[in-house]
Amino acid sequence: MNWGAFDLNLLVVFDAVMQERSVTRAGSRIGLSQPAMSHALNRLRHMLKDELFVRTPEGMVPTPRAETLAQPLRNALSEMQLALEPSAFDPETSDRRFALAVNNYAAVVLAPPLVAAVSAAAPAVQLDLRPSGTLDIIVHLDRGDLDLALGSIQAPGERFTTAALIEDSFVTVMRRGHPASQRKLSAAVFAALSHLDISSSGEDTSFVEQWLAERGFTRRIVLRAPYLSAASILVQSDMVATLSRRIAQEFVRNHPLQIREPPYVSPRVGTAMLWHRRFDSHPAHRWLRGVILSVTKSL
Repeated sequence: MNWGAFDLNLLVVFDAVMQERSVTRAGSRIGLSQPAMSHALNRLRHMLKDELFVRTPEGMVPTPRAETLAQPLRNALSEMQLALEPSAFDPETSDRRFALAVNNYAAVVLAPPLVAAVSAAAPAVQLDLRPSGTLDIIVHLDRGDLDLALGSIQAPGERFTTAALIEDSFVTVMRRGHPASQRKLSAAVFAALSHLDISSSGEDTSFVEQWLAERGFTRRIVLRAPYLSAASILVQSDMVATLSRRIAQEFVRNHPLQIREPPYVSPRVGTAMLWHRRFDSHPAHRWLRGVILSVTKSL
């Protein structure tokens, strides 16, 4: 192939279609009209002697040749983007966009103060917070689609770095005026309560069952529901929920709920940030990590 005659912009088009699986969405992402996108794809197909993408009801499906090209090209484009960014980062003038994957805990506890801190220090910087439960985090970090991930995660390989942020324990949450408000939460009383299990938390609370089983009791779970509806359900029922303390504090701050210390000694659950090592010394990335560390230290 004559690289002198190759239009490298075509690789940007390929990468966008590969990620979006839609010519229209890919065009919106990189600022090209649909006719321009189609023309670019046709040129690339001719040069590479492959169809690359096949249109289906589910979107643009890549051919085996496209699948082979996708990751090396994504890595190369990510490295080029990093190389072309300024060698210094000025948060007051930057309009850089950071993409972060956050689990439910980070979304409730860390996101609000992080957004406030970034807005104060870098008013034009954009944060794109994505729910980690819907993402293959490792793939997106490798591709450069994500800058960071925040959650209960560990580095899956040497190409990644982690930094511990915060630890939390578990508490019991119930409505104010709950029949058990003034009762001592013994194992028997705790087991007999109507328990709401948070289906979207991603936190392992099986230790509660184990602790109760060792004492001859079973937790009575009457409902499973996501975080989105948990507070309202607790307010309007006699159910109780086992939640991370800082999550519970946010619930209590905004709803007529109360926190009770559970009868067991709570384990600690950790939250960390994970990123690709190629960003270790990147000025903008280091700035964001510093803001996140500062925010968590203030909690």
